Amino acid sequence: MAVYKIDPLRDPRWVGLLQRHPHASVFHTPGWLEALRRTYHYEPVGFTTSGPGQELEDGLVFCRINSWLTGRRMVSLPFSDHCEPLVDNMEDLRLLMHAVECELKDDNRRYLEIRPLTSNWEGAAILGREKDYYFHSLDIRPDLEQVFRSFHKDSVQRRIQRAERAALIYQCGVSKLLLEQFYGLLVSTRRGHGLPPPPLHWFRNLIDCLGEKLSIHVAAKEGQPVAGILTLSYKGSTVYKYGCSNQRFKNLGGMCLLFWKAIQQAKELGSVEFDMGRSDSDNQGLITFKDHWGTRRSVVTYYRYPAEDSANANERWGMQMARQLFSRTPEAVLVWAGKLMYRHIG
Repeated sequence: MAVYKIDPLRDPRWVGLLQRHPHASVFHTPGWLEALRRTYHYEPVGFTTSGPGQELEDGLVFCRINSWLTGRRMVSLPFSDHCEPLVDNMEDLRLLMHAVECELKDDNRRYLEIRPLTSNWEGAAILGREKDYYFHSLDIRPDLEQVFRSFHKDSVQRRIQRAERAALIYQCGVSKLLLEQFYGLLVSTRRGHGLPPPPLHWFRNLIDCLGEKLSIHVAAKEGQPVAGILTLSYKGSTVYKYGCSNQRFKNLGGMCLLFWKAIQQAKELGSVEFDMGRSDSDNQGLITFKDHWGTRRSVVTYYRYPAEDSANANERWGMQMARQLFSRTPEAVLVWAGKLMYRHIG
């Protein structure tokens, strides 16, 4: 059986596959891929066993990353919490991965990485385990009262009620003002974590490319933004992608209020799942926060070929050193660093 390359930004069959396949997510969509291309100049490419003129039966999408700093590689997909291979059996996945392996070698790329949501791909011939993460999802098919009762009483329910008593003002949309408020909070939050923020034009491109699939949620107290989150919605799933807050107002419960408002909006949009995204396995604070929302926790494994080498381990050590430096860096310099760095780390 032959394998064919397609351009998922221009081939209309790609959208048809996403509409039909149960594992397609917002991260597979042309809007997400186009935002990656515009912002970071990543070139998307798809692999399928369906020939020209045929309806697509499967697909595996990557972005080609060309970086003088971190090397030439293929990732499925950069800055995406997960990207399930749209393949229904292991035999076809092995066939597609063999074609990708040939592409990798012919194009002299350092490695490839896939980020599936399920753990069904352990037997794919060339893939080795790279890293495990925790993934949290909330079933929002029950009525809102039942969903609310599933939240931890002290850590979630009472914080939502506290935010309501504090008369926090909630706004949702994609206006220039909301984006500015959200990004200001994000820069401050990332500095606290010792990380530069993604560039502002990444979010502008997301808004432009994803349209009504994207929402920015901001809570404010007397005109002062205290918390913000960004969500993405597609095919029955709403994804929590970014979050940030002003630590001086943490006791007001702004983040919990925003999650609750976003869950209510997701129900209105017809979503059946609220995807809370991945968490590093050693980030116990974030894992516990997500556990308290009545979520189902699972393990997401990223795979890589060739297997991880010592150079990659050295990169992680270098990142730990960089985080110590970034936590002491002025915010303006941090924003500048994000503009330079993010295209190299997808």
